[in-house]
Amino acid sequence: MAPATATRDAWLIVSARGVRQFAYGQLAVVLAVALSRDGLSPVAIGTIITVSLIGDFCGTVLIGRYADQWGRRRTLTVLAVLMMLTGIVFGLSSTYLVLLVAAFFGTLGTSASETAPFLPLEQAMLPQTLPVALRTTWFARYNLVASFAGALGGLVAVLPDALMRLGVSTGRGLQASFGLYAVLALLVAVLVRQLSPAVEAHPVKRVVTPTRWWWRLVPPLPQSRAIMVRLAALFTVDALAGGLVGQTLLALFFHLRFGVSLTGLGVLFFGANLLSALSFLAAAPLARRFGLLNTMVFTHLPSNILLLLVAVMPTFPLATLMLLLRQVLSQMDVPTRQAYTMALVPPAERTAAASLTSLARSAGSAVSPVIAGAVLQGPLIVVGFPFLIAGSLKVIYDLALWRLFRHVPLGEGSAPPDPSPSSAEAAS
Repeated sequence: MAPATATRDAWLIVSARGVRQFAYGQLAVVLAVALSRDGLSPVAIGTIITVSLIGDFCGTVLIGRYADQWGRRRTLTVLAVLMMLTGIVFGLSSTYLVLLVAAFFGTLGTSASETAPFLPLEQAMLPQTLPVALRTTWFARYNLVASFAGALGGLVAVLPDALMRLGVSTGRGLQASFGLYAVLALLVAVLVRQLSPAVEAHPVKRVVTPTRWWWRLVPPLPQSRAIMVRLAALFTVDALAGGLVGQTLLALFFHLRFGVSLTGLGVLFFGANLLSALSFLAAAPLARRFGLLNTMVFTHLPSNILLLLVAVMPTFPLATLMLLLRQVLSQMDVPTRQAYTMALVPPAERTAAASLTSLARSAGSAVSPVIAGAVLQGPLIVVGFPFLIAGSLKVIYDLALWRLFRHVPLGEGSAPPDPSPSSAEAAS
């Protein structure tokens, strides 16, 4: 592949992620307010988000097993069209059953940390367009652009309030937000169609999967299955915790507990995502100096302490301060985690590995929103249970990740050793 082609493909992948995250950023703030305005309870809103994430989980299962056969560009195009249809349905319908069906088969942006089926394909394609030395830098860039775009999207969430000042009803303004989401999804489809054939998977020898039913959910990983299953299990815990405090649920929390307006929420999440974006600039230099795993763990731990503190803050300004301080650190592990996962497996298994970890994160985050919705009602909202549970689980995840993987070497093109406690102790 010519370097110019590689660079063009890499920028197209990053650009498509940025456009998508811009759409997610504005919808994540608007969605909870729009559904609450339609009379839905926090539990009903949490259920819609859970159903959406279950749909992402099922889609990721299919992608992990078949996307390389279907064609990566074709699969991304179909996903973008489904995302567009989701925006159209949510903009035009308030029927709960219809919304549930659309949430399952489509894509809803409800968090700054995307778990939708787009990610495993993009994360498998990006290393294929770059030399090894540039991967962490480009993964940081991939997430930096997404986070900046998500921040700007959050700021655009003030659109309904702005239109209301011009005489447009709030309902029409919210429909405009969903319409913008659909248009941006169409732009994503246009961008991924411009990718060159070089991003497609190289043909590999098919392997026979084990007969146990639950192993069939795991994409084919003939050399690195054991280590990836352990890593994915830890990612499930992290995603379970993160799903309790996804951006839509955070918006709902601040809206219900402190009475923050849509404009105030848009400004808050613009600032939060902007700080996350700036933190990505430090991820690659820290990873080069301290290693991928060290950067993942030791930036994530203090951010989770700050997450716990959000729950106990008595006023909106103090809760906002804790959240913004957390955002400075909380996303540094994302590009390093992605680069770390790709470095653990041989090149032929990257799509499967990225699919498995996305699958694990989708499974974990799918359970959380309905739980968070249940504890964001009545007097429980003052306690801030979602933050307490999420922060505690994330601390456990960080310590377990460090314990199990600190002695596992990274290598290109060969299977890593089993990261069981016994092997780790033997290595030390």
